[in-house]
Amino acid sequence: MLDYNQPIDRARHPTMSEAPQRKSEASFNVLELVSLLWRRKIAIASAALIGACLAVTVGKSLTPRYTATAQLYVDPRELQLVDRELTPRAQDVSGMSMVVESQARLITSNGVLLQVIQQANLDKDPEFGGGGDAKTLMNSLLGLIGLQPRAPSAADIKDVQLAALDALNKHITIRKGDKSFIVDIEVWSTDPAKAAMLANTLTNTYLTDSRNSQALAARRATGELSGRLKELRERLRNAETALATYKAQNNFVGTQDSLISDQQLSNSNQRLSAARAATMDAQARLDQIEANKRTAADAGAIPEALQSPTIANLRAQYADSRKKYAEQTAELGPRHPALRQTEKQVEDLKRTISEEIERFALSAKNDLTRARDYEASLNRALEVQKRQSVQLSQAAVRLRELEREADASRDVYQSFLKRSRETEEQETLNTSAARVIGEATVPQRRSFPPAMSLFAMIGFIFGGLAAACWFVAAEHLFNGATAPEPSRRERTPAPDLTRPQPEAAAPPPALALVEKPLIARLQEADVIRTLGAILATGSGVDLTRVGWPTLRPGFPLTTLLNALRDMRAAMARRAGGKTMPVMALIGAGDITGRSVTALNFALAAARDGSRVLMIDADHQAHTLSNRINRPGKSEPNKLGWLSIGSKAAREIKTVNGISVLPAAENDAAKAADAIRKAIAQARSAGGYDLVILDGPAMPLSAAGRKLLDSTDALVAVLPTSLDINDSMEEILATLGGAQRKLVGVVLDELPPATQTRQRGKQYA
Repeated sequence: MLDYNQPIDRARHPTMSEAPQRKSEASFNVLELVSLLWRRKIAIASAALIGACLAVTVGKSLTPRYTATAQLYVDPRELQLVDRELTPRAQDVSGMSMVVESQARLITSNGVLLQVIQQANLDKDPEFGGGGDAKTLMNSLLGLIGLQPRAPSAADIKDVQLAALDALNKHITIRKGDKSFIVDIEVWSTDPAKAAMLANTLTNTYLTDSRNSQALAARRATGELSGRLKELRERLRNAETALATYKAQNNFVGTQDSLISDQQLSNSNQRLSAARAATMDAQARLDQIEANKRTAADAGAIPEALQSPTIANLRAQYADSRKKYAEQTAELGPRHPALRQTEKQVEDLKRTISEEIERFALSAKNDLTRARDYEASLNRALEVQKRQSVQLSQAAVRLRELEREADASRDVYQSFLKRSRETEEQETLNTSAARVIGEATVPQRRSFPPAMSLFAMIGFIFGGLAAACWFVAAEHLFNGATAPEPSRRERTPAPDLTRPQPEAAAPPPALALVEKPLIARLQEADVIRTLGAILATGSGVDLTRVGWPTLRPGFPLTTLLNALRDMRAAMARRAGGKTMPVMALIGAGDITGRSVTALNFALAAARDGSRVLMIDADHQAHTLSNRINRPGKSEPNKLGWLSIGSKAAREIKTVNGISVLPAAENDAAKAADAIRKAIAQARSAGGYDLVILDGPAMPLSAAGRKLLDSTDALVAVLPTSLDINDSMEEILATLGGAQRKLVGVVLDELPPATQTRQRGKQYA
């Protein structure tokens, strides 16, 4: 059983014959200690009193400090006086807390403190490193003897200011509550009035600097925007000029909605449709007249004849003549002159009506000819306009491009112009909500040193303890008492190699130290889940789309990835400088969980730039091979040169920087031999940095043990759905001597595949 608390040293085997540790021979009696202290009570009390006096003396010699406190309310939700502010506002609680923390740091910034030093003349104050009265007295003495003091240089002035800045930093303490926007500014000084003055000066200087910084930011933004306005104005003018010139060159004339050419084309199309309708009407009218003439029907039955007053008059006369002819026929003989005259009159009227109908037909022919000519002229004009419209459409491509450029330049110019005016107005606005809610007052009590009673009590206690310790130590030294001897472990004497040793007394062979395996947790937050099987991308197979939970893209500093990197580093140390180390992942319980962990282990290594060869070493389940070798999913042209077992199981190149070698043999011994040959072949070719074996399956067969002997490191996969301790004990018992290769343990906290399928059905 492995002990994970510390490395195991199997070179030493303790026996029952080892002697126990010796106990301390010397002991101390509490009654003797009490008796000793009671005998020395006067000396101890005297030492305590002396200690109290010394402590009070030290407290009196310390320079008193007076602390003044000013309270400042820093509201991160600044006043919104305009729609768009120069600086973004904090929205959530964490962002507001960061804003308040930043403002608290700004209070003690060098810029603010230097202004306080100048306003309070701290560079001349001896408390803050200035020359003060001593320097003034020296200058007066030099003036009495006729010597002019040397004027301080810029470097000297800067050094004095830096010294005052450092001293002022030590005198200031900023305190901010965890759940409030109130900042306490504490300033201490040897003079209480000076402490209050410095605290108030610091708060006022900070507020003034905050307002000035806002105005400066607005002024700088206004200057930058104004500097760009001239260039944007010139760009807009050039774009509009180019647009107008192009319209004039290509005859783009029209209203805002459409061009004149488009309007003319639409009107011509409408007129052509009307002309075609008129032509068809004229043709129909002529055909009707011709049909009436051919059928010998009543020629006056056409609409034109019925509407003509001349035809109507002639038909009335014709009717009267026919009536008169009928009456005369009944009364007179066939040769009567009156009857013949009436008959001739009837024939003349009939011929006149026919002549009128002929004139209608001739008029219909003329209308048809005119309509056809008008339609043809409109058709020719429409063709000309169509050609012109096509030419304008081709030129409109460039026109729309110029219009877009002009619109974009116009929008940018208007935006910059509006923003420039807004920032110009913001220079005079104070949007800061910070204010002083409590001015510093002159402190009435000192903050340091504390009360003399406390000093006296501390000195009294320490003096008494020191005297008591001294008497106890002196008593033991003078009485010859020794400290208890530390326990020593009996050591087994080294065997004499010059003498023959019996075989039974030979020490056990030294075994190598077993390092503590690294622990990694594969959680739901570390992976993403995809639906379906392998999806071939544009360049090959993508292992992140096999339907298994795989590592999330990005996030290179997660706990899981760091643990996997540490496991690979431990494997590299175990491999002893091999160019292509081999790691096997073994596990108990669900085989799919082991394969999912192996796939994510390979993806993590490939993400760090390693060229990974992943081999399915589970000849029974073939979980990884079945997932990748689905019908119609893998592309034959993406298969590599490396093969295992047979030519059918060839290496599959993926877009993830990982090559997968599926299993091909069902026999355990043949599968193990084929995998070892494939590893040797890949190592000789030198195309990979790491080999990961998915398996072999537990419990191990003879071939599986032989395969693990050729690996450099092992990683155990323990599903949390089972008992972790039982699973680990089972794996260690199965590994036997191979457990020294165990570099890591992955706790698979993902839900089992059955639960995932049930949840997917529920979602579906």
